[in-house]
Amino acid sequence: MRKLCLLVALCSPFVHAESVKVAPNTLMRLPDNASVLQLETLEVADYGTLLIPAGVTQVDIDQLRLGHEARITIVPAERAIALRAAYAEFGEGSQINARGAAGTYEKPARPARDLSLRFDALQAAQLSIDARGGTGAPGFAGLDGGNGEAPGCTWGSAGSGFNGQNGGNGQQGASGAQVRVELPRDFPDDLIKIRVDGGAGGKPGVAGRAGSGGKSKGCLVYRTDGGKSGRPGLAGEPGETGSAGAVTIQRL
Repeated sequence: MRKLCLLVALCSPFVHAESVKVAPNTLMRLPDNASVLQLETLEVADYGTLLIPAGVTQVDIDQLRLGHEARITIVPAERAIALRAAYAEFGEGSQINARGAAGTYEKPARPARDLSLRFDALQAAQLSIDARGGTGAPGFAGLDGGNGEAPGCTWGSAGSGFNGQNGGNGQQGASGAQVRVELPRDFPDDLIKIRVDGGAGGKPGVAGRAGSGGKSKGCLVYRTDGGKSGRPGLAGEPGETGSAGAVTIQRL
């Protein structure tokens, strides 16, 4: 399990730091009370993760290095973010992740965060950016129908079971991001992998089960019939896929 480290923030909308290093297999969070960060060196070691919070809108870096399977993860937010590096070096399996958040029963899915990236010089096994929308919230499960009342020997027949409730529909997935990338003219096209798909629709809610009818009962002179079972509900419909984002690539 990855360790959690917190980078201490300065009380200013602008923060300048000489060097930020994320150790292997650890998570570091940048300060969230500064909207603009300027770093001379940012290094995320193998399997490390740097988390950029929602309050940060611009990060300028002189030297950026991502190790094997390293991550820069950008928290979803309404405001776009710009990340610029004079020199960037990305190891195999590294990635910039700006995915939206999945929906829950309490909150809808969140779209991916729009971002603008600029790398004046770039060395990378692959430039991988994941800016897909969040998965839609699942539909509510339908309630089961109640069981019918048992009959009595001196009154009425058995009660019928009640119908199960229909499951709720899954919610629509959130939209993918608008991504703009500026990179050197000689960086190969086949090494660029950017995903801006809309989030998948939420799963449908399951149907409520039918209630059982009241069970038959033997009496002294006769036997009462059992009640009919109710009908099961219908499963909900899956949510629609969110709208796809767009990618713009500008060669320097």
